[in-house]
Amino acid sequence: MSKGKNGRLRRKDGVWDPLKTSSADKQRAESVPRTPQSMSPSYRLAYADEDFLCREELRPIRLQLELLKTEMSLAERGIKSTVVMFGGARIPAPGANAWAARNDVQRANLEAASVYYEEARKFARLCSRYSAGFDFHEYVVVTGGGPGVMEAGNRGAAEEGAPSIGLNIVLPHEQAPNAYVTPELSFNFHYFAIRKMHFMVRAKAIAVFPGGFGTLDELFECLTLIQTGRMERLPLILFGEKFWRNIINFEALAEFGTIAPDDVNLISFVDTADEAWKIVADFYEHDNGHHDNGH
Repeated sequence: MSKGKNGRLRRKDGVWDPLKTSSADKQRAESVPRTPQSMSPSYRLAYADEDFLCREELRPIRLQLELLKTEMSLAERGIKSTVVMFGGARIPAPGANAWAARNDVQRANLEAASVYYEEARKFARLCSRYSAGFDFHEYVVVTGGGPGVMEAGNRGAAEEGAPSIGLNIVLPHEQAPNAYVTPELSFNFHYFAIRKMHFMVRAKAIAVFPGGFGTLDELFECLTLIQTGRMERLPLILFGEKFWRNIINFEALAEFGTIAPDDVNLISFVDTADEAWKIVADFYEHDNGHHDNGH
């Protein structure tokens, strides 16, 4: 709220509003004399009462708040489309310690998987380089905000001077946002469902790198949305064809009849960032990486 001519109060959007703001009243309420009455939880302003907001009955409000906070921040930043990057938190950068390994076999596999860290980093750089032509409003990289492949995605964007988004979630083990997420685009969630919505609502392409249960969850969520027509078809790119074909037999699903034969074509397999970017560029008919046809 700011003062305009004739002492009138106007909101940031220019609308005149003579009412006191909720933030001003919150400050006033906090400055009242401390008495048994004012110190009672019942006296707290409802919107400033964290204990009240965390009650079971307020779950619908909390769901709405998690949807609104991130949506409003991205809209105010002018972010219109994203490239989503999923992948394992346990995959280390080349030469880094495979901290998640529980035995020698896992250590060897995770260290070898560091190639995906590098490809994720490069793919994010390619996306961000193209995003620069749209003042970083289109093709903005978004990850889960954690380590491993997620860190690589945010890191690649940062190396191009581009903003990137991190959608963290509260987990039993400590998971701080990686250092490459743009601070004002670093979000934290309680509800997996709302986090999933924010991954999808602006997605122009989805790149999935080797990972565990969480990565598989996101992959099949995307596949289901596209297969059922609840989401427009877009490039759904799996990095590491050998890995994916070893753990999921998509053709067996089609042969058994639980998916349509053509459903396997919803997925593209690649091994390099250049291959992945070509799929995106061809899908949206980019002209040498400089134009976008509005898809």
